[in-house]
Amino acid sequence: MKLLKKSIFTNYKHNIYSKAILKPVSSKWNDLRRLTGTENKVLTKNNVFTNFKFIEYPSSKSPFLVRAYEIDKELQKGNKKPFEEVIKGNVGDAIAMGQKPITFLRQVLALAVLPELLENPQYPEDAKERVRTILKNCNGGNVGSYSASPGIEIIRRHVAKYIENRDCFPSDYNNIILSNGTSDGIKSFLKLFNEPINGKPSGVMIPVPQYPLYSAILEEYGLYQIGYYLNEENKWSLDISELERAYQVSEKICRPRVLVVINPGNPTGQVLSLENIQDIIKFAHKRRLFLLADEVYQTNIYGENSKFHSFKKVMNAMGEPYSEMELASFMSISKGYTGECGLRGGYAEIVNMDSDVMSIFLKSLSAVLCPNILGQVAMDVVVNPPKPNEPSYSIFIKEKTEILNSLAEKSHLMTDTLNSIPGYKVNRALGSIFVFPRIDFPEKAIAAAKAVNQSPDLFYTFRLLEATGICVLAGSWFGQKPGTYHFRTTILPQRERVTKMLSSLKEFHLKFLEKYS
Repeated sequence: MKLLKKSIFTNYKHNIYSKAILKPVSSKWNDLRRLTGTENKVLTKNNVFTNFKFIEYPSSKSPFLVRAYEIDKELQKGNKKPFEEVIKGNVGDAIAMGQKPITFLRQVLALAVLPELLENPQYPEDAKERVRTILKNCNGGNVGSYSASPGIEIIRRHVAKYIENRDCFPSDYNNIILSNGTSDGIKSFLKLFNEPINGKPSGVMIPVPQYPLYSAILEEYGLYQIGYYLNEENKWSLDISELERAYQVSEKICRPRVLVVINPGNPTGQVLSLENIQDIIKFAHKRRLFLLADEVYQTNIYGENSKFHSFKKVMNAMGEPYSEMELASFMSISKGYTGECGLRGGYAEIVNMDSDVMSIFLKSLSAVLCPNILGQVAMDVVVNPPKPNEPSYSIFIKEKTEILNSLAEKSHLMTDTLNSIPGYKVNRALGSIFVFPRIDFPEKAIAAAKAVNQSPDLFYTFRLLEATGICVLAGSWFGQKPGTYHFRTTILPQRERVTKMLSSLKEFHLKFLEKYS
């Protein structure tokens, strides 16, 4: 079933930019404020948007991460701890973990912000030519101006060309949307499905374990979360029988409309095989679901026999009717070899969407004016890097190769070491920048966790943090099969810190087992 104009979020249809509709406020409003003792505040806990109250995300306000921050501050003040630093394995922020930025990317950014540097002989000519092209396509020839709501046209054309070269199938730049990071792009897209269908909320199928962005968005928008379990025993693969189970259970409660697939996986690090992707596409076609392909880790591939296959390429290779399916795929500058999380750049390619819906979607984007320009410039470098005959090519390839080789090495080191520790079991990360080890807790540890009203994995990560300074996220943040416990850690810290982290982790875990066995 196409996502049609009549089935998208109603408010989008009436979203006329710069037009405001004011409604009279009921006298009951003042009565409520008096009753709750908040008459001096306009916005209170009792009247804030209800859905916000149920959002769960490992934010800086989470007690666990608050404690990690406090410990970090205590160390800076000279307080004595059995460790020297907090190792932040909780977040996929490559630059914060010590990864050196790609030289060409930062040169392009510097030239774009300060065009007078275009006359500086220290900057390579290919970086200068890149910036001249971009500035020529910026309003007023300056990155401080607004762009079109979907992004700068020349960069969208470069994204389309990148996709064509990757997939060997055509890509239309009119289907490309640039965004403030992939997260914003996914939020903007999923908002289209807010509209109930025949009185039922729209349902979105997401993997378990999942990246918590999805559950947070679904809570915020009032969409129904349909969780399907990945198969941990088979390298976190996606079983079609499990998709069918989740779909059939949920269709009594909601109208399933979207299937989210994260490939390579976060937090699991799996890379889906070609055959698995083909089966997923057939399922989505059978059940008339809009496919959302989160492919932000597409350049993070470490398994010797693993290969990234985009959903768009596979759909097109399968031919009709699959090539006519609706698909939104996402990419980011925050991951891969660039790791530029703070610049906030991403793209979406949306294919086979109903033309009326696409028009409404583009109109909705106009309300936020445009994605930030420097993020767009960085995305241009990701999709259009230096070419073999250009002066920056050799150093670019050297830096890119070193980063990806280092990530692969640390991924193997992490999984091999964790699997050598009693009570741990982890699938080798074939891609992405995380590993998701499973822990077998003694019954005594599970009872101790329940006694303090914590899940066993959170109980474990709190004690790991206090004893070693290692900050990892409990598996319950991401979802896991009942009765199983995990944690997620990134492979991003530099090798010496990863080695130190693994040594401390092993020592802690053996003591933990001794205490609770």
